[in-house]
Amino acid sequence: MVEPTELWRDPARAVGERVDDLLARLTVEEKTGQLGSRWVGNTPSGTVSEDDASTAPMEQTFAAEASVPLEEAARHGLGHLTRVYGSAPVSPAQGAAELARQQRVVMGASRFGLPAIAHEECLTGVTTYGATVYPAAIAWAATFDPELVGEMAAAIGRDLAELGVHQGLSPLMDVVRDYRWGRVEETLGEDPYLVAELGTAYVRGLQGHGIIATLKHFAGYSASRTGRNHGPVSIGRRELLDLILPPFEAAVAAGVGSVMHSYSDVDAVPAGADTWLLTEILRDDWGFAGTLVSDYWATPFLAGMHRIVEDYAGAAAVTLRAGVDVELPDTICFAHLPELVRAKEVPQELIDRAVRRVLTQKAELGLLDEGWEPAPASGVDLDPPGNRDIARRIAETSIVLLDPGTALPVTGPNRIAVVGPCADDARTFMGCYAFPNHVLPKFPEHEGGFGIPIPTALDALRAEFPQAQIVHEAGCQVMGDDASGLEAAVSAAAGADLVIAFVGDLAGMFGLGSSGEGCDVDDLRLPGRQPELVTSVLATGTPVVVVVVSGRPYALGDVEPLAAGLVQAFMPGAEGGAALAGVLSGRVEPGGRLPVQIPRRPGGQPYTYLQPPLGEPSSISSVDVTPLYPFGYGRSYTAFGLEEFGIDAAEIPTDGAFEVRVVVHNRGDRPGTEVVQLYLSDPVATVVRPVRWLAGFARVRLEPGEAVPVTFTVHADRTALVGRDLIRVVEPGEIGVAVGTSSRDLPLAGTVRLAGERRVVGHDRELRTPVELGSVRKA
Repeated sequence: MVEPTELWRDPARAVGERVDDLLARLTVEEKTGQLGSRWVGNTPSGTVSEDDASTAPMEQTFAAEASVPLEEAARHGLGHLTRVYGSAPVSPAQGAAELARQQRVVMGASRFGLPAIAHEECLTGVTTYGATVYPAAIAWAATFDPELVGEMAAAIGRDLAELGVHQGLSPLMDVVRDYRWGRVEETLGEDPYLVAELGTAYVRGLQGHGIIATLKHFAGYSASRTGRNHGPVSIGRRELLDLILPPFEAAVAAGVGSVMHSYSDVDAVPAGADTWLLTEILRDDWGFAGTLVSDYWATPFLAGMHRIVEDYAGAAAVTLRAGVDVELPDTICFAHLPELVRAKEVPQELIDRAVRRVLTQKAELGLLDEGWEPAPASGVDLDPPGNRDIARRIAETSIVLLDPGTALPVTGPNRIAVVGPCADDARTFMGCYAFPNHVLPKFPEHEGGFGIPIPTALDALRAEFPQAQIVHEAGCQVMGDDASGLEAAVSAAAGADLVIAFVGDLAGMFGLGSSGEGCDVDDLRLPGRQPELVTSVLATGTPVVVVVVSGRPYALGDVEPLAAGLVQAFMPGAEGGAALAGVLSGRVEPGGRLPVQIPRRPGGQPYTYLQPPLGEPSSISSVDVTPLYPFGYGRSYTAFGLEEFGIDAAEIPTDGAFEVRVVVHNRGDRPGTEVVQLYLSDPVATVVRPVRWLAGFARVRLEPGEAVPVTFTVHADRTALVGRDLIRVVEPGEIGVAVGTSSRDLPLAGTVRLAGERRVVGHDRELRTPVELGSVRKA
């Protein structure tokens, strides 16, 4: 029974009224308790050594500093419980029981008995033992399919909800700016519009099941110098506003519940201390009303790494002023807030501002309701057939056929030599935040396997070609200098009718992988001795299909002319083996498109396709940065044509819109999928602009002989730029319009003139380009 004086417990009352009532009852210690967190599962003891590279920088130090009992950490209340499921190989039932135990401790330790928000990582599915491992985010990007990404996110959200989790730390909205960066695999590619479309689809899917999605890493993290993790970011505000921030802005407009700030400093200002970024842009301009959380240990980093404050108390003060609400994954700096308030070094209203946001989310989640109790989940299946079906479809849709050459699809040779380190190692299919790669390496004593079945490419090929004689020789490992297996691989290749070479990455953390967080590279050569392996098997004269299974693009200029087929797979997850075998045999239609370019040479970075005119190849530089395969590129086993291009207006006002129409034909003899892409360009502007940028896209699947019209509706807002005064405007003048199948394959083009006055636009501008598919007809 709710006492009439305890309005905050009554779910029938308005959320704001409940929060006001509770906030008025809390002491300063109880308020700051709501801004903190505790990671019980992260401990400096056990099998992990102090210098183990599988942990984050200074993780051991911070774990030791925060290693107080949960009862002590929660004695004034607690905002978040960190990764109860995602810290050790426990079953769903064990994790649920532990979460319930921790919640009861939190509720019993403090005066008001408020539960904590439980959060988990969920980038490639729920990061816990026994959960479906979906393809890495860079593979979602290769699908160019927001609907499919949203379906996956909804499945992840359902699983999290069944486990009693409230918040997921995904998606990444970082725009790739340098392929050498280890976290390319976690991103949605190098184009802001593609990132925005897929990221907002993920947000809607996850939040559709009541889970708070968390955008990361806000902002500029992916643009570090030389692609180095945590490296300084030296870009101007124009680039930040025009290329880095729009995906985050789109997700805020879609109603995302949380944002995580990044580790990096942008022009010498750490994101966690940047009031302009975290309050003026995110809150004031965009109207974000959710919670802003720190990346793990980013708050103490302000003192220990960025060195902009003397101590942890100073870090708490500066980040709270900037707009951060919750310190994750443990309360280290924010523990000093009560003393700072009493010393009048931090205004009480800043504490109240942050606490109000946290309590609002707790009320919306039902955590403040009278009688709320943790309900241990029982009988939860985190890897059901439905999940595997989604994982399969994403894997199949994401695989990019770069060149069918002379050997694809494979039609059943008698002897197939399967070589390469990615052929028989299922770990190479998974990203660095997949549980088997992210957590299991910390538990070498664990003997239960991955927790789910993950067939390798070799397993899948034997099932796909049961009549073939398949021999396997790895040749080398993904990383390292051991070349002792090269001779056996070459011998196997020489005695075969066809070679399928699986090369690429093994994801890990902080140097333990060739891709992943902290696994940055000097250049874009394939890791380890893999270049030598590929060169050696190509030299045998046996036709070689090269399959790159990676988290970043690698330079393939030396491989492409000699290969009998070339395929790019971006860490395709638990169903990746069968998907790859299906694409190689032709059973599966290859429909992926490149969300990043494939460089011709290892030094082709850091250019992405969004380069200004002076970034294009020319005689003024001896370096040619032309990619081997451009952004948006991908082949099919059928043949498509684009015809009947038209623009419905030659001139529109600067607040108007125009339609672009094209008809897609499948002229081949097989079903297939084409991704129709619309690009805009600005021949003359007041600031330098990219040569072209993606403004819309549509996946179109057609049977042989079918055709369908595609119509893009382009608002003038989609041409907006950030001017020299840092104000976003639509400028009058000519705009180029081109339609094709990649950023460099644009056979259909025209222009539209924007007439009228220069128009200032804000957060309410049109961020999307709607697409309509007409009725399918026979060509």
